[in-house]
Amino acid sequence: MKLSVVIPCFNELGTIGTVVAAVKASPVQDLEIIIVDDYSTDGTREILTHIESLVDRVIYHDRNRGKGAALRTGIAAATGDIVIVQDADLEYDPQEYPVMIKPILDNKADVVFGSRFAGGQAHRVVYYWHMVGNQFLTMLSNIFTNINLTDMEVCYKAFRREIIQSIKLEENRFGFEPEVTAKVAKKGCRIYEVGISYYGRTYKEGKKIGWKDGVQAIYCILKYNVFR
Repeated sequence: MKLSVVIPCFNELGTIGTVVAAVKASPVQDLEIIIVDDYSTDGTREILTHIESLVDRVIYHDRNRGKGAALRTGIAAATGDIVIVQDADLEYDPQEYPVMIKPILDNKADVVFGSRFAGGQAHRVVYYWHMVGNQFLTMLSNIFTNINLTDMEVCYKAFRREIIQSIKLEENRFGFEPEVTAKVAKKGCRIYEVGISYYGRTYKEGKKIGWKDGVQAIYCILKYNVFR
């Protein structure tokens, strides 16, 4: 079993090297690491040129297109049996890959969502209104998909490669999360959820998502569940 780890990256000078080291130290032995740099301007690209030999592939966008676009690029390039999304910050722990992929390996799931709100794993206390917003978006998504997720907006999602590569993804920014949730639900995929730890960042530490992305998520929930 080969696990493809897709890392979308934009202006992560302070963390990208540490994240790559953490992914390589994960308990999964057969890894394919694909980094997609979304036209970073803070020196991240220079770091990537020095660590290219440590990963399987680094793809450079010629302009900033957004996280969703970076994920499309990375997913299309993946060759592993399972594809997992790993943000280029330090919010999610690669030591938990075995937990994420176990339902797929057991042939129980086609897609696995991590959940920051399920289970007893470590969880950094950060923004209350982010939590409220995440729970509202998850509830709204669940209403239309009729699945009972606790954390639709989570980064950690694992897919059978043939499943995720068969889905036409369209969103360029953070709309990837509600879009892919709607599309795997409509596809009738077996979806599991597992509790994960979460080491959230503050805006001072580099967090990028904001309230405008929450509004866009509502639009995407309606777009891909109601009008498609």
